[in-house]
Amino acid sequence: MKNIGLTGGIGSGKSTVSKILISEGIPVYDSDSRAKFLMNYSIELKKNIIQKFGKESYINNKLNIEYLSKIVFNNRSEIIKINSLVHPFVYNDFNNWKKGYFSKYVIFESALIFETGSYKNNDFNILVVSDLEKRIKRVTDRDNISRNDVINRISNQWSDDKKIPLCDYLIKNDSLHETNKIVMKMIEYLNKKIK
Repeated sequence: MKNIGLTGGIGSGKSTVSKILISEGIPVYDSDSRAKFLMNYSIELKKNIIQKFGKESYINNKLNIEYLSKIVFNNRSEIIKINSLVHPFVYNDFNNWKKGYFSKYVIFESALIFETGSYKNNDFNILVVSDLEKRIKRVTDRDNISRNDVINRISNQWSDDKKIPLCDYLIKNDSLHETNKIVMKMIEYLNKKIK
């Protein structure tokens, strides 16, 4: 079974691509939602987060997203710190998850596969890109945060120009109709390429 990475900067539309893949019966592991789950329910991970970021990291035994977001989204070294805590738990969870599938390949969806170097563990990497203004609008609408907050988050991720040379397949997500066509072509390509 092959591992295929799916990534894209915040607001690029990788979740849209994931939904299309899932609708075609392709297993997709959503590392962002699983990371949140593990941060809330893994006793060992919670202990590690509290050690590094303090007791304020949790309120009533639930992850204090607002507190941690303020720390990590404004400081690249803090992002690296939290990722180094969370990622080993996510990869272990992913490896257990994929045992439940018998397909030629599974998709590992994650925002930071290039930044963390984990793209090297994949057999193939897909990058989703989109126009900057569209990305900003998507995130301000979705997360109800300010334009400046979105720009800060984008600036803490690698630029598309840095990621494009490392990807195997590029999806430009500017209209749902076009993206749908590109993803269907990509599935065709993968089915031929992966035996």
